[in-house]
Amino acid sequence: MTTDPAPHRVGLPRAAAAVAATAWGCAVLAVVLVVVARPPLGEGLWFFVVDVAVAAVYGTVAALILARRPHAVGWLLALAAVGGGLAALGFGYPALAELRPGLPGVAVVEWLQATAWVPGTLALFLVVPWLVRDHRLGRAVWGVVAGAALVVGILAAQLLELYPVFVGLLVAAVVVGLVAAAAVEHRHLRGPVEERNGLGWLALGAAILALSFVPLVLPPDGPVTVPLWTTSALHLVSQAVYPAAILVAVLRSRMWGLRLVVSRTVLAGLLTVSLAAVYVVVTVVATRLVPGEGAAGLVGAAVVAVAVQPARLWLDRRVHRLVYGAAASPDHVVRRLGSHLRLAETADDLLHGLAADVGTAMRLESVAVVLPGRPPVIWGTPGERPLVTPLAHRGEHVGELEVTLPGGESLGTRGEQTLADLATVVATAAAVTRAAEEVDEARTRLARARLEERRVIRREIHDGLGPSLAGLRLGLQGARNLMASDPASAAALLATLQAELDQRVDDVRSLSHSLLPPVLDELGLAAALAELAARHAEDGVEVRLDLHHDDVLDTQVAAAAYGIASEAVTNAVRHSGMRSCTVTTATTESGLVVRVADEGHGIAEDARSGVGTRSMRERAEEQGGVLDLRSAPGVGTTVEAVLPVGAGARV
Repeated sequence: MTTDPAPHRVGLPRAAAAVAATAWGCAVLAVVLVVVARPPLGEGLWFFVVDVAVAAVYGTVAALILARRPHAVGWLLALAAVGGGLAALGFGYPALAELRPGLPGVAVVEWLQATAWVPGTLALFLVVPWLVRDHRLGRAVWGVVAGAALVVGILAAQLLELYPVFVGLLVAAVVVGLVAAAAVEHRHLRGPVEERNGLGWLALGAAILALSFVPLVLPPDGPVTVPLWTTSALHLVSQAVYPAAILVAVLRSRMWGLRLVVSRTVLAGLLTVSLAAVYVVVTVVATRLVPGEGAAGLVGAAVVAVAVQPARLWLDRRVHRLVYGAAASPDHVVRRLGSHLRLAETADDLLHGLAADVGTAMRLESVAVVLPGRPPVIWGTPGERPLVTPLAHRGEHVGELEVTLPGGESLGTRGEQTLADLATVVATAAAVTRAAEEVDEARTRLARARLEERRVIRREIHDGLGPSLAGLRLGLQGARNLMASDPASAAALLATLQAELDQRVDDVRSLSHSLLPPVLDELGLAAALAELAARHAEDGVEVRLDLHHDDVLDTQVAAAAYGIASEAVTNAVRHSGMRSCTVTTATTESGLVVRVADEGHGIAEDARSGVGTRSMRERAEEQGGVLDLRSAPGVGTTVEAVLPVGAGARV
């Protein structure tokens, strides 16, 4: 448990302990008296069970609230709890007096049964529903005033034995109680989002409590009659939802600054009250059916002993779900997170949805999904000192999950385990997001590389082959015109055109080889580089080869390596000022290393990367590799690419 650090809003632990001790003490003593007295089964016994339940349940809830905040709701619940305990004594003590005449003060104690329950029980559905909120009452203050006035009026009519007035005010109380329940339901549907938790159950409990008084206001000889035990039955039904609804509204909405971890306390209280009620009912019934002194008590104890474990398991699941919400069931949250993996249209939508689900399920202050190379995705308003959970997918670190809790709270063992479970799903989503982004980037690079290659081909055809073919066409036309008048000149012109055509054929062959030489597919990278060196040697350029790579290479890796080497040699010939360079290959642990070095004048400091440099870098990145370009004045330029062997293109 945690407490609010504000010194001016500390609770009243001693008063809370006194309330709990008084309510529980009266309830336990009353149960003992009834077990000893064995009163006849009737309406009085049903109301006794209700009073015991009110004392035990509301005594626990009131103590939890008052121990941390002296709020009006806590005091009203305490009033109901103590009143229920005294009313239970008002039944048990006179029942014992019938068995053992002469006990003192029977009339006074019996009077408590008819009056002690009135103010607290009526306030439960006439006043409390208006006060379970964390903002100003506003016009709801009139509901509090009307409810308080009815409580005082009904108590006065009860004390003065003004039965007609009592019945009339009780009718008004039923109406006002239903109005209060409707107002709570309206807040549940339309009120502040942060205060809606638990209000639906609170509205249901208030309505049941209000309706439970209808049998008391119907005339016994009227056309419509309802047994009085219906009132006690509805009271018991309301105890199943109303106290827990108040706690959930306070806990999950953090009203009045309370931050409680009360699941075990609620479970213990509900279990104790349930078993006590079962014991009383079974014992009273067994008294009528089972002969023998003490046999009824043994039967009741046996039934309670058998019911303990099933009741605990049943209540445990529902209390955890009620108090902790979705966080009580990590598998349910994981299924919700998994739906985002299927339905999210973009990576941002996916991460935002996951962060919101984690924050909502665990009632956190903020959730941030931090992935390398992109802005963090944040849900909520981050506070100070976040708790960081690493995100790992298949042993690889993919990011971090940063969460902050409201002031004064801690995750605890249960919360840490839940966060770890959810972090696994978020890590998977982060890996999927990164893979999707890498695919998009690879597609973009591939499209850009293809476009650049098409531009190169278009330029070569448009600027080289196209004009040459046009010139050849004109030359052929001229030779045709000279055939009749000057055959010798025509023959000489045809010879010149043939030489030009041979040169254009070589250009086309050179262009196709620079893109992807056939020998690369047939004989491999070494043969392709040897052919590259031979072609440049025809133009007087010396390309020295120092090849030490494995013979078997992935086709895409070999094509990328050849393209990088070919472009680097071309750049060396054009820009280095030298007529020679060296091509080196090697297979290392990092992959295939391709290095092209020249001893020229280097790259100027203000030079911008051209199409060739971008093309080489993109070829390396497509294979998951890297390209390094080093240059210094007077030393030359070195292009080095490292390509993972066998990786293939990452598309």
